Amino acid sequence: GDAINYNLSLTAAQKATLLSEKGKLDATIDDKATTREINTLVSTYKKTQNVAYLKAAENGINYLLTAQNAAGGWGQFFPDTSGYHKHITYNDQAMMDVMWIMKYVSESKNDFDAVDKNLIPKAKAAMVKGISCILKTQYVQKGKLTAWCAQHDRKTLLPAKARAFELASLSGNESVGIVQFLMTIENPSSEIKTAIQAAVAWLESVKIVGIRVDTIEDASQPKGKDRIVVADPKSTLWARFYDLDTNKPFFTGRDSVPKATLAEIENERRVGYAYYGNWPAKLLSTEYPNWVQKWGK
Repeated sequence: GDAINYNLSLTAAQKATLLSEKGKLDATIDDKATTREINTLVSTYKKTQNVAYLKAAENGINYLLTAQNAAGGWGQFFPDTSGYHKHITYNDQAMMDVMWIMKYVSESKNDFDAVDKNLIPKAKAAMVKGISCILKTQYVQKGKLTAWCAQHDRKTLLPAKARAFELASLSGNESVGIVQFLMTIENPSSEIKTAIQAAVAWLESVKIVGIRVDTIEDASQPKGKDRIVVADPKSTLWARFYDLDTNKPFFTGRDSVPKATLAEIENERRVGYAYYGNWPAKLLSTEYPNWVQKWGK
C-alpha cells in the first residue's frame, strides 16, 4: 500500500491499457482501491470544479451501493465472487473504508457535500445495513461477544478463511478499525454500546505483555533478514490471529497449518506479513475512555 501520486498525468499508452482492461472483473476495495479514488475525486472536484471528477466519484459511490451484499457487508471484490473474494471483508479495513464513504455522503462531510443529493438516503440505508452486518458478525464465543475475523462468510456470517495463511480466527488488527467506526456513531443504541464494550474488553484480555518483534539482519535467510520475538518488559503487543475457542495467538504460513510461535512458520511469511502489532494501543489508552466519557457505559 504505497502512496499513489494522483497529480501525475496518464500517458497515452497507460490510458489505452486501462481502457482495454475496463471489462475485467477485477474491481476491488482491497488496500483502499476504489475508496481512495472516490475520496481523491471529490476533493479534486472541490479544488477544480471539474464536473467530470464529481460524476466519476458519483459513479464510484453507485458502484459501492450496488456491491453491498444481502447481509449488508462488502466482499473484497465485486462482481467477482470467486473463492474468498465474496466474503464480507474487514481485512486491511476494506469494508470500513466503504463505511466511511457512506458516512461522509450521509452527513455531507469531507467534500462529499457536492455529490448528488439523491445519494444521501441510499448511503444512509447502506450504513444502517452495514452496521447491522457488523453487529451480526461480531463473534460469540461460549455465549460471550468478542471481536471480528478479517473475513466472514456472507451467508452464515461466521469467521471464514481467506488466503492459505489467513485462517478463520479473531483479529487483533481488523477489530480495532471496526470499533473506531462504531464509536463515531452519535447517540449509539444499547446494541452498539454493547458491541464496543465487548470488543474493547476482548482486546484488553488478549494483549501480550513482555515481548517485542525485532527485524534483524540474517545472511542465512533468502532476503538476508528475519523477524524474531524477544523479551521486553516495557512492550505490549497483539497478535493478528487468535484462536476462535481459546483466544490463543497462532501463526500460519503458506501450508495453512497453525503454529504456536512465529519462529515455526517460513521466513518469507515471517518477514512479509504483520503477525504482531500494537493496533489497539491508542483505542484502549485514549479513544475508548473518551467515548465512555461522552456516551457513558
